[in-house]
Amino acid sequence: MTIRVTVWNEHRHELRDPAVKAIYPHGIHEAIAQALRKHPDFTVRTATLDEPEHGLSAAILTETDVLIWWGHVAHHEVSDTVVDHVVQRVWEGMGFIALHSAHFSKPFKRLMGTDCALRWREASDKERLWVVDPAHPIAQGLPDYFELEREEMYGEFFGVPQPEALVFVSWFSGGEVFRSGCCWSRGLGKVFYFRPGHETYPTYHHPLVQQVIVNAVRWAAPTPVGRFTRDVRRPSAPLEATS
Repeated sequence: MTIRVTVWNEHRHELRDPAVKAIYPHGIHEAIAQALRKHPDFTVRTATLDEPEHGLSAAILTETDVLIWWGHVAHHEVSDTVVDHVVQRVWEGMGFIALHSAHFSKPFKRLMGTDCALRWREASDKERLWVVDPAHPIAQGLPDYFELEREEMYGEFFGVPQPEALVFVSWFSGGEVFRSGCCWSRGLGKVFYFRPGHETYPTYHHPLVQQVIVNAVRWAAPTPVGRFTRDVRRPSAPLEATS
């Protein structure tokens, strides 16, 4: 089965900050999309904040099996109407992958129902990501742990609902730890949060980070029952005869 992926990025840092543009000359979205396009079972499109409807029209969302989201400085600019459509599609079966600072994105906060707050520090910390659920599909093909030499620190407490599965826990050179790979189900859809990805570091060029995202797309893709919209709001006649 072909998995239809849309990679969404607010695409602001790359246009304004030369240091970020040097790392991601075509945008964070294209760096992720290029890694995904190496896999023949994926069809990949990208979308950005400044496109009409943020590139996420109802037609595009209907044709999306998994939506990957990266945002940071422009969460407030995302249309509530688009957020409504994204959340509805997750309930209908679309997978949603929130990357790094997308923990504060409108869709993710709506899906979690919490403030999604956390501790943070920009100081080029080393991050060591430990696989704590090696049997989980998102962990397939990964070593026991891998390291990112320079990353932004996120630390506990992370204000999200208890994950249904926890795949990664991060340790930082400042001593903090963080639940960095969390899974939830929402309606017929699956949600995965993956922590790494600060814009000033080449995190999305790292082959193991790319492998996590590839695995997450396959995990989050709709099952056959969730691939098509199911109208659960229709009136229902009784199955048994009534007197």
